[in-house]
Amino acid sequence: MAEEQGQERSEEATSKRRDDFRKKGQVAQSKEVNTALLLAASILLWYFYAETFWGNLTNLIEHLLYNSGTFFVTPKSVVQLLIFVVWQVARLVMPLFFLVLVVGFLSSFVQIGWLITGKPLMPDFSKLDPIKGAARFVSKRSLVEMLKSLAKVLLVGYISYATLAGEFERALKLVDMEVISTLGYVGDVALSVLLKACGVMLLLALLDFLFVRWEMEEKMKMTKQEQKEESKESDGDPHLKSKIRSLQQEMARGRMMAEVPKADVVITNPTHLSIAIRYDNEKMDAPVVVAKGADELAFRIRKVAEENGIPLVENVHVARALYGVELGDVIPEAMFKAVAEILAYVYGLKRR
Repeated sequence: MAEEQGQERSEEATSKRRDDFRKKGQVAQSKEVNTALLLAASILLWYFYAETFWGNLTNLIEHLLYNSGTFFVTPKSVVQLLIFVVWQVARLVMPLFFLVLVVGFLSSFVQIGWLITGKPLMPDFSKLDPIKGAARFVSKRSLVEMLKSLAKVLLVGYISYATLAGEFERALKLVDMEVISTLGYVGDVALSVLLKACGVMLLLALLDFLFVRWEMEEKMKMTKQEQKEESKESDGDPHLKSKIRSLQQEMARGRMMAEVPKADVVITNPTHLSIAIRYDNEKMDAPVVVAKGADELAFRIRKVAEENGIPLVENVHVARALYGVELGDVIPEAMFKAVAEILAYVYGLKRR
């Protein structure tokens, strides 16, 4: 939508956008990495497991052939033989089965971490649109996939051809070799082809992984408008927040103004500041600032004080010093003497 309106996705993805993509299952995962690692692990397993595999398979065949003369064909015996053969073959290929599970899990975990989501399994009826479906066949992603497949076929085919062509002269001597030696030679050549093909697959997997990461970063980029809308959703509408802040400040002022009639004195800087002080020698260790304000709020404090008979004392130095004290806090120790003199003066006025 943003691109249709001419807005360029030039802003890096935010943490929230990355989390949203991840929850939808849209992550940078390369299938080529899975394939290449599985091929490499299979070759490594076969290198160490081949002797055991062929030994057990040979023993199985020998066992079947040795007992074939005493085997009586009945429905029950055929079923038992089938179960025996399937179980023995399953034991032989079980390591490969577990290898596929472990490597498949680890290759995905290394790329995207731990992720469980059912969003990709949810039906998306927009994919049934034939126009959009046709567009996917000619998209950048489909072109890249075609080039990757073509590169794999050409590179693996070239390596296989070059390897076999280099063995042409040795292959001519196979006619004079025993069957066991021939099979060993074929196995060596096949292993050489597989190792070289595996190297190519690993290289292509690395390139594809880097491309997938870059492609996902480009896909997650945002327009300036999208960033603004996300900021509003995360932090709230600035206008609404401003109104709430104004209401909170007004309520705080109302509570503060309610404390002015309880004050003992209001100390003023005649042009700007008003600070209301309260002191109860039975409950307080020191005088407390119960209200303060500057400019218009200072005049409101003075007006409430006059209406309730609270004395106003002008003292520029003390007013400026006490204006930095938070509401409800006691006055600084350095101001004890000055405030005590003011309170003594006020108490004297009240006695008179």
